Amino acid sequence: MNVGRPVPRAGTGAQESYAPELLYATFNQDYGCFAIGTQTGFRIFNSDPYKEKMRREFKDGGIGMVAMLYRSNYLAFVGGGRNPRFPPNKVMLWDDASSKIIAELEFRSDVLNVQLQRDRIVVVLRNKCIVCSLEAKPRHLHAFETADNDRGAMAISGGSESGILVFPGRQKGHIQIVDLHSCINLSGMQEAASPVAVHSLATPQQAGVGIQRTRSRSKGSFSIESNGTPASPPLATTVHPTNINIIAAHATSLSALAVSSDGAMVASASEKGTLIRIFDTMSGRLLHELRRGVDRADIYSIAFSPDNTRLCVSSDKGTVHIFNLEAKQSAAQQSAAAAAAAAGNRQSNLKFMKDLLPKYFSSEWSFAHFRVANEVRCICGFGSERNSVVVLCADGTAQKYSFDSYRGSCVREWYRKFI
Repeated sequence: MNVGRPVPRAGTGAQESYAPELLYATFNQDYGCFAIGTQTGFRIFNSDPYKEKMRREFKDGGIGMVAMLYRSNYLAFVGGGRNPRFPPNKVMLWDDASSKIIAELEFRSDVLNVQLQRDRIVVVLRNKCIVCSLEAKPRHLHAFETADNDRGAMAISGGSESGILVFPGRQKGHIQIVDLHSCINLSGMQEAASPVAVHSLATPQQAGVGIQRTRSRSKGSFSIESNGTPASPPLATTVHPTNINIIAAHATSLSALAVSSDGAMVASASEKGTLIRIFDTMSGRLLHELRRGVDRADIYSIAFSPDNTRLCVSSDKGTVHIFNLEAKQSAAQQSAAAAAAAAGNRQSNLKFMKDLLPKYFSSEWSFAHFRVANEVRCICGFGSERNSVVVLCADGTAQKYSFDSYRGSCVREWYRKFI
């Protein structure tokens, strides 16, 4: 979440509370950690239980975007703030074990989003989604054209066995879905002669990535450079053919995307912000239509729970909504204990007339929701306990809320100031 530029509330001239030094906040792939970019560096925290794990302060500028690779020593940066440490059109790959930039990717336009996976880095520009490999000799694997994507909407599944990438289509409101594992076999590529060792920032995790310090150039708007190492021969751009599934999800432009950890489901919201739709990534079938509200809102984050049975959504209204994704199971499919422990989403009493009434009456509403302290912009992710959510707010606070899965009531467990 870009939190560096607070915006006035609609209908008022007032600005929301925010932390001037905070530029960016993001969770890692399993919500177990989060990272922030500041005017002078970056910091990494354990989410739940809350604990600061590390911080790095730079003398020469700020970090406007951070991407984590699980709990490994690799991160990706883009400069930002009053005095950016790096240009906004470059992605810098950082190895915290050696406290060095090990490679940089330069583009012709500003980077709007970046995500890391075990063997890939995905970069979003205004009209492109670019996939590169993390290997001995980094390769430009794919370049997909998109509609205008000023919000940098993009998501990639976090599970070790899945590689589903989703991003806007060429037409407004469409989603493109790509299975990266079916496109290229990275395991068959040449390994680095002396790969960089991967160290954990916290608990041991699987994070096997080796990057050799090389210099390569490819055609188009992409280049990779390193720090002070001899240049190797240029690498040709490799754009592998792939099958792309396209879903016409919304009538207006996409504002947020999320993929379940197993890559089976994609959730999307449009710039209108009233509906969240969930689709099957293989068939494109609509699984759920979830209603956040009736007023327009900016959706800042969508997150699936680790077991893919819940979804949480945050918006500029200062609210977080929690939806149940397993409520469509019949009573015969659930044990009595499971049925008592999981309430379904709320629905209109007139749902039985859905074929005669507008779609509003057939939507599912959240079974639980809460409003964060100070009603500021926030992103959300699920906590270490199943019925809990952690939110990171633009005012520099982290907050944990627990919810009753049957009654839908929510209680704030703790509130911490991280900057």
